[in-house]
Amino acid sequence: MGTNVHPQKEQCFRGPHELYFKTLSKQKKVMEKNGNNRKLRVCVATCNRADYSKLAPIMFGIKAEPQFFELDVVVLGSHLIDDYGNTYRMIEQDDFDINTRLHTIVRGEDEAAMVESVGLALVKLPDVLNRLKPDIMIVHGDRFDALALATSAALMNIRILHIEGGEVSGTIDDSIRHAITKLAHYHVCCTRSAEQHLISMCEDHDRILLAGCPSYDKLLSAKNKDYMGIIHMWLGDDVKAKDYIVALQHPVTTDIKHSIKMFELTLDALISFNKRTLVLFPNIDAGSKEMVRVMRKKGIEHHPNFRAVKHVPFDQFIQLVAHAGCMIGNSSCGVREVGAFGTPVINLGTRQIGRETGENVLHVRDADTQDKILQALHLQFGKQYPCSKIYGDGNSVPRILKFLKSIDLQEPLQKKFCFPPVKESISQDIDHILETQSALAVDLGGTNLRVAIVSSKGEIVKKYTQFNPKTFEDRIKLILQMCVEAAGEGVKLNCRILGVGIGGGIIHQHELIHGSSFCAAELGHLVVSLDGPDCSCGNHGCIEAYASGMALQREAKKLHDEDLLLVEGMSVKKEEAVSALHLIQAAKLGNAKAESILRTAPISDKVAYTSLFSPCQLQIPGWVPFTMFVTSSRPNLKKLIWICD
Repeated sequence: MGTNVHPQKEQCFRGPHELYFKTLSKQKKVMEKNGNNRKLRVCVATCNRADYSKLAPIMFGIKAEPQFFELDVVVLGSHLIDDYGNTYRMIEQDDFDINTRLHTIVRGEDEAAMVESVGLALVKLPDVLNRLKPDIMIVHGDRFDALALATSAALMNIRILHIEGGEVSGTIDDSIRHAITKLAHYHVCCTRSAEQHLISMCEDHDRILLAGCPSYDKLLSAKNKDYMGIIHMWLGDDVKAKDYIVALQHPVTTDIKHSIKMFELTLDALISFNKRTLVLFPNIDAGSKEMVRVMRKKGIEHHPNFRAVKHVPFDQFIQLVAHAGCMIGNSSCGVREVGAFGTPVINLGTRQIGRETGENVLHVRDADTQDKILQALHLQFGKQYPCSKIYGDGNSVPRILKFLKSIDLQEPLQKKFCFPPVKESISQDIDHILETQSALAVDLGGTNLRVAIVSSKGEIVKKYTQFNPKTFEDRIKLILQMCVEAAGEGVKLNCRILGVGIGGGIIHQHELIHGSSFCAAELGHLVVSLDGPDCSCGNHGCIEAYASGMALQREAKKLHDEDLLLVEGMSVKKEEAVSALHLIQAAKLGNAKAESILRTAPISDKVAYTSLFSPCQLQIPGWVPFTMFVTSSRPNLKKLIWICD
């Protein structure tokens, strides 16, 4: 809403949400659908003096239409605490029946007490809601008590109407407000920006009502009433209009120490400014006890220029701020309601830094010196600004009542979020990743040695070629050198480096067949002997138990321990570990037992596998003596690729 809004022109609020209440006939149809004109049972829960000022106009509106609504009032929080004025009495004075009083505040005025208060409310509220069984609960704002209310209602499948969602202030209240938004089913917001914030938070636009602030329905009709009697009652008979200050400052729960220091500087500046000042006690947030101590330390309650009070009834408070020379502090009232009167406001610190404000508000974001605050008082005091209608035009309650009547209780309770369209997500499943990566491979050609990075589809990503040395030792040395070089490049390509066991794979029509367990064609774990040695997989007699690098190393150690490994031309240093290479070397030098172990290892099963599927390419992973595969290759195998470490 802007300053050009005419009170009688509701079309300035039009949007998709107004499809809900275009005509009274639509409302009647909805009521009939809800069950033979059954009244909508509305529970309004109020936690403190501030939220009651916003909820009271709605409560009066609901009470005035008994043919449509049943009203239940629940009072909790600081309303019921003497130190904060026992403000539940003003609800009774407004002639509302309080159905339930819940003592939910754990005293201490620190962070832990706030958390404990939320927990206590969550313990007590289920019994109340089970007894009242409301169709909808109205929750206001961003207080920790309101979070407990919304959480309880949401978990008990009670529809929630949230008042003043989508706004931005600047402290923990933002997080609480947005959390309630996500729990709420319907939203009443006060400004265009708040409406856009709710839409950006993926709330359904059809369930958002831009109505304005309910308190403005009172504010815009209040200024012309008799006010001098109220000023004299609270500030003294010698005080004139526009010649006093209203101060209202709360702790900032995310920076308590700084907010207490800022309050101390504010009081010092007000003492120096030497004008009659009405100081209201802070709210019950963490840090408020320390702020009260600061007031008493400075003698504010007994100072001739100050009047310190716990509570002022809202109707009287309106008159006091409307005719003040200035308001100072960090209350949302200063940046919201006071703008309706054009009263100068000094907003201290960051508690309301994100609020939309009129030109009557002067921000002192870093209120770190008394002089800075004093200068702001000199600049603002006694000015008169144009009245602002950012937060309302005085017709909020009728819109809210129409919105309530339009709620269809037969609609699914589960709320839906209007997420923006996004691209289809790409699978991040580990098996999918492994299947699409590359592997390091060695092609044992006759003339040349070739090491390649090969994709799972059999495509060569990168190839390294060297002339094949004549001696076995040089060949092994060159292969390892080429593999190290390729592995370094493979890291950049997410190369899959396989283990030292015997693996396998089937590429069919350019796709790797993985099977239901993603372990298809795992050749190393084919059982070839039920009485064979133990395998690491838990079975007995797997090919890997006979022919893997670890298996051959085990056999080499066994021969070495029996002094049957070494032959003429061989030696093993004392500190050197016996490996499968020693077994191969012994076989080449004529060790019959070593040669027997290599030949009896059931490597031929892998070659038999090629006969079963007749592939054009075989990838054999693991560190098994490659000479066995070369000599055993079948004629139909066009390409042999060794996948190694």
